[in-house]
Amino acid sequence: MGKLALAAKITHVPSMYLSEIPGPRFGTRQDAIDGHKEISRRCRELGVDTLVVFDTHWLVNANYHINCGAHFKGTYTSNELPHFISNMSYESAGNPELGHILAKACNACGVETLAHDATTLQPEYGTLVPLRYMNEDQHFKVISVSALCTSHYLNDSARLGWAMREAVEKNYDGKVAFLASGSLSHRFAQNGLAPEFAFKVWSPFLEHLDAHVLEMWHKREWADFCEMLPEYAAKGHGEGFMHDTAMLLGALGWGGYNGGVDIVTPYFGASGTGQLNAVFEVTPQDGQHIPAAVASQAQGYKVATRL
Repeated sequence: MGKLALAAKITHVPSMYLSEIPGPRFGTRQDAIDGHKEISRRCRELGVDTLVVFDTHWLVNANYHINCGAHFKGTYTSNELPHFISNMSYESAGNPELGHILAKACNACGVETLAHDATTLQPEYGTLVPLRYMNEDQHFKVISVSALCTSHYLNDSARLGWAMREAVEKNYDGKVAFLASGSLSHRFAQNGLAPEFAFKVWSPFLEHLDAHVLEMWHKREWADFCEMLPEYAAKGHGEGFMHDTAMLLGALGWGGYNGGVDIVTPYFGASGTGQLNAVFEVTPQDGQHIPAAVASQAQGYKVATRL
């Protein structure tokens, strides 16, 4: 019987890689890098064997997808920000066995999910940047889960997170960490203003919104947070529409979650976006607050009226 040993919301800002390179940005993201290293240390201490990353840079238009290739190796340049991440090498072992266990459980819960092991598909930088600092010695196996979901329901993403936790606990012989790789507010600075906002959040509204969310987390107001997540994702320009966050909170029990949060890297601004590294306490849950499947029951679609 396996265990979800650690759950975290993490940053993957490309300026972390840029801060390794001698120049004006050298060393400026060391706090975020140190946060990743601390999460890695905790995972090792807990006996984690596989990092499952909910990646908000893996865009998908239908279904959910799991990249569980046997081995990942290559050189990566970001198509979005090639002046930030260029020719970054990476290598990690995958975990095809666990990938198929996760997909099977998600499908059984009504969330259509495909596992890809025999594939040339490589991870996106929402996975690769954290691995650079958490897994530089290839200690962990790695699985990447699509979390930039363009046509999906947040309730299904929450249900996917819960199904994956149950799959680990009931059908996997090992310990796993779930990492929601994405920001809080995610409104990039307008073109031409990126240098001015390199260490700032785009607007006072978004900064206050993020601060309110962190206060809710501190007070453990999880039911209220889950209720407001769709509007927060929309009005806060949530990265990947905050499907990574829904997956993480689903794994933790959704509105029934009662745990605390340890802020490993305090909130910071990056190119207009709001970022942090935070570890969420994993508490016992029975799944009664997990929302029902939506897409597999869909009879049609109506435009949401509350956004």
